[in-house]
Amino acid sequence: MKHELMTLPYALDALAPLMSKETLEFHYGKHHQTYVNKLNELIVDTKYQDMSLLEIVYDSEGAVFNNAAQVYNHDFFWKGLTPTQGAISEKLEEALVESFGSVSEFKKEFTAKAIGHFGSGWAWLVQDNAQKLKIVTTANAQTPLADNLKPVLVCDVWEHAYYIDVRNARPAYLENFWKLVNWDYVEANLD
Repeated sequence: MKHELMTLPYALDALAPLMSKETLEFHYGKHHQTYVNKLNELIVDTKYQDMSLLEIVYDSEGAVFNNAAQVYNHDFFWKGLTPTQGAISEKLEEALVESFGSVSEFKKEFTAKAIGHFGSGWAWLVQDNAQKLKIVTTANAQTPLADNLKPVLVCDVWEHAYYIDVRNARPAYLENFWKLVNWDYVEANLD
């Protein structure tokens, strides 16, 4: 099975000025595309060549895992953004209040973990088997799937996600991120 770069649910310039067209050209068009291409190269004539992306993420290690997980993580990241942000639904707000006390406390804790994550990685809102929401970070290509956690929202904190727009100012990137979160997508990921 040949894996393809996902089609963005919006135009390359749709998230500007919060996330520039140039950032998407590099982050989506080059970084994300490279993970897809490399994954396709690595799985030729292996047991992975006919597996779905998720099957590869769950079953692989090393370079195959790194590239498959980065494709998965990036797919999830792009789907979680929108140029036309709506309000947080009552259902999602109730879940966030139950787990964090308030929506603002959730954003504050998520932002602190994303900014405080050392090096490259991801900040995630996840749901555990008891349907409790929590915030975790993962390094490099790791995903919460390995810990049997269901992803709900993710923020890419690799420097290539924000360097073009805000240089090394990860806090400014997080400020912009909150204005782009697709709350409908986040709610759809809840059990």
